[in-house]
Amino acid sequence: MAAVATIIVLAAMVGTASAADEDGGKLRQGFYDQSCPRAEQIVRHYMEQHVPHAPSVAATLLRTHFHDCFVRGCDGSVLLNGTNGNEAEKDSPPNASLRGFAFVDRVKAVVEQECPGVVSCADVLALAARDAIGVIGGPFWRVPTGRRDGRVSLKQEALDQIPGPTMNFTDLLASFQSKGLELPDLVWLSGAHTIGIAHCDSFSERLYNFTGRGGPSDADPSLNPVYAANLRRTKCATPTDNTTIVEMDPGSFLTFDLGYYRGLLKSRGLFQSDHALLMDAAARADVESVASGPPEVFFQLFARSMVRLGMLEVKTGGEGEIRRHCAVVNS
Repeated sequence: MAAVATIIVLAAMVGTASAADEDGGKLRQGFYDQSCPRAEQIVRHYMEQHVPHAPSVAATLLRTHFHDCFVRGCDGSVLLNGTNGNEAEKDSPPNASLRGFAFVDRVKAVVEQECPGVVSCADVLALAARDAIGVIGGPFWRVPTGRRDGRVSLKQEALDQIPGPTMNFTDLLASFQSKGLELPDLVWLSGAHTIGIAHCDSFSERLYNFTGRGGPSDADPSLNPVYAANLRRTKCATPTDNTTIVEMDPGSFLTFDLGYYRGLLKSRGLFQSDHALLMDAAARADVESVASGPPEVFFQLFARSMVRLGMLEVKTGGEGEIRRHCAVVNS
């Protein structure tokens, strides 16, 4: 019980640590209390209305927020379209399967009707991700607001900076540390894979060509062989399949629970980057601890890391702009 109590206190501390006085140009709770007092309520209500009819969008919004924050900070740059022949972050392979852009645009449009030119796309995305997870029964975390939107979005930066599914532990941790995150953040944010889906081509090498010899006999030996055989038989029948989708957490991919971590310990993590968490003693100990505990512990830890993620390299004060349409910079 002492460990759980400590976790809860830490989460509460992180939820308020970023608050600053209004003149400081920092994120803070209630940033829009005067300029758009119903902003957060509007986003939450939209999620409560629409996510139950399309619960898979919760994973999409969470992933979009993560990918946004990992490139140029949490500034909505992943939402921008390419212009004048220049491709944007959303055109990069790591973002090719993101499908929540139109959903974010609709939420932003509702907020714009209430308060034109006041609430940033970056804040809308951060709030939408949090509230969508809440609708499907996941944790709640504080989202200090006041982010401003960036004006630059580059395809290559997303390719270079977003952690990939084939990364080993050393590269994963280095990627997170380059953004000011630490090992616990890597372990707990990876828990987002308890919801959502993946395309076969994002992990097919683990099924068919792990060492380069090719064929079903060349599967990743760290992947549960029964699980791998089932994936080849029922889902990813060919190594070139780029359309079939697979549940990240089979059996409960729409439920925010401990299934991901328990699957990892059975060698059923879908990506090499999932299994990589077991290759480090400290990370594995965290996985084993949370997998055997109550979901509330994971919820608190995940919430803590989401607050840290949402603070990455934010633009505030006079930086950036408040985009009126999330896909294009203001004219």
